[in-house]
Amino acid sequence: MAEAAEQPAPAIHVKEPLDLIKLSLDERIYVKMRNDREIRGRLHAYDQHLNMVLGEAEETVTTIEIDEETYEEIYKTTKRNIAMLFVRGDGVILVSPPSLRSQI
Repeated sequence: MAEAAEQPAPAIHVKEPLDLIKLSLDERIYVKMRNDREIRGRLHAYDQHLNMVLGEAEETVTTIEIDEETYEEIYKTTKRNIAMLFVRGDGVILVSPPSLRSQI
């Protein structure tokens, strides 16, 4: 008797860009924001403007300071953890699952 052929995983149909965000509901995502801000957190909700509600969020802010003597750029990062966070969509640059971000 021949072995049953493996069934391929069901195809995911993406008809519009927000369908990709829908696939990440209740998953951890990475959000790159304006002004050198990055947020990682669990996506609870979103809308067509990319306003998002993230839980278990970690925000990373990178600032650049100039040393007055050497005029060298000094990069500083500040991190904070936030239990629940509302992200306004007009500041969003990129949304990605964290595992894919390392490949970008």
